[in-house]
Amino acid sequence: MIDMAEDLDTGNPVVRLCARGMAAETEGRTDEARALFLRAWEAAEDDYDACVAAHYVARHQRTARETLRWNQVCPDRADRVGDDRVRGFYASLHGAMGRAHLELGAPGPARQHFLRAAERLAEVPQGPYGDWLRLCVARGLRDTGETAASTAADDPVRTR
Repeated sequence: MIDMAEDLDTGNPVVRLCARGMAAETEGRTDEARALFLRAWEAAEDDYDACVAAHYVARHQRTARETLRWNQVCPDRADRVGDDRVRGFYASLHGAMGRAHLELGAPGPARQHFLRAAERLAEVPQGPYGDWLRLCVARGLRDTGETAASTAADDPVRTR
């Protein structure tokens, strides 16, 4: 999940809709959350907005295949942005792709995405969100057969 507090422009209407959706989700109002995320998708004016909105729309799909489809939209749109606004997103986006592949019973592609997520962890801000994401990536690597690294330098989930 992209960290709303640290990575996103809270003045952006799409980001505001996603923040409202996350609040609704936290309070157990999943139908409202899903509707807010879809409104964010419909309000997207560029690839940056679409990347952010799709990341949250993916959270409320009825099938693993649809979750994977929406999760694929995210890095595709992030790649089109072409600037540093999305640099810190990639670890989360690839982590979400990895989880979606695991849900579909595809550990090989899942592992590749968790490895790509691990490569991008240095771009994630330090703090609780970064710690949570590192844990998720480490679990994904473990669940797809990653063995413990022999040294700290070899650890793909190391902190800076």
